[in-house]
Amino acid sequence: MQYRTLGRTGVQVSTLVLGAMNFGAIGRTTQDEATAIVDAALEGGVNVIDTADRYSAGESEEMVGRAIAGRRDDIVLATKVWSPMGEDPNQQGSSRRWIVTELDNSLRRLGVDHVDLYQVHRWDPTTADDETLSALTDLQRAGKIRYFGSSTFPAYRIVQAQWAARENHLGRYVTEQPPYSILQRGIETHVLPVTEEYGLGTLVWSPLAGGWLSGAIREGQEIVTHRSAVVPGRFDTAVPANRAKLDAVERLAKVADAAGLTMIQLALGFVTAHPAVTSAIIGPRTVDHLRSQLAAADTVLAVDVLDAIDAIVAPGVDLAPDEKFDTPPALLDPALRRRR
Repeated sequence: MQYRTLGRTGVQVSTLVLGAMNFGAIGRTTQDEATAIVDAALEGGVNVIDTADRYSAGESEEMVGRAIAGRRDDIVLATKVWSPMGEDPNQQGSSRRWIVTELDNSLRRLGVDHVDLYQVHRWDPTTADDETLSALTDLQRAGKIRYFGSSTFPAYRIVQAQWAARENHLGRYVTEQPPYSILQRGIETHVLPVTEEYGLGTLVWSPLAGGWLSGAIREGQEIVTHRSAVVPGRFDTAVPANRAKLDAVERLAKVADAAGLTMIQLALGFVTAHPAVTSAIIGPRTVDHLRSQLAAADTVLAVDVLDAIDAIVAPGVDLAPDEKFDTPPALLDPALRRRR
């Protein structure tokens, strides 16, 4: 396992991060299975665990807490806030009221007195940057969080938050967590240049493109994955974007075979090769899944392999533009782009 500095924090983190989204109901993972995954990840050199309040309605945090009991200090522990956690309209977002309340909830579920990295899960257009940053700064000064970051923010919102921190003399986001894979390279256009400019640690999620790059999805085979049951439209090959992904996967498989690599090694080696990327977040549901991904921890792709990938999916291109998660709201809601 390799280790890199998380932005400008000085904290050393593994190039692979254990994502706990599949712990609990989402991944149908039991506590024993979750603990076994955590055990194997730590033995494999992983020192970062990333979860969120929203994952299985808090169950993921509870499972992580039980799994790390007695070894908290060995782990860089990260969680997130923003997603709805109940019917009350104030049980969501990034207001001071909710952040302060929900951090205490997360600490209780995790069974710890602080988290190392507290991330705003998505940009909240209803809340001013200084409102959010001031709450996070106060929590940092209180010792409940060590650092704070953003997740899946549009590039211009990352910049705006940096300026808001400077203008208001507040702590700043020191990390960003965007989606990134061979099949979804859009963040290379704007987000990654911004994270490099501001010295942010970048922890990318979905490096296997939701299973497309796991090696289990190939032409002529029925697509049967956990994700296909949760979001079937993402794997319907009658959809043009999915057809494009499958065609790319077939070509990428030949590149991997020629280089003596698995598809997982190709996929993880690609995202961790970008100089703006600190670590890739993996989200295994089983220990076997984890081990196949840990096998890619030290993969370094040759220049000719990276060139071959570029020839299949060009830099900055998203093969499934509708699956972007940082699209400005005005592009999704006509009412926001029409003067009344």
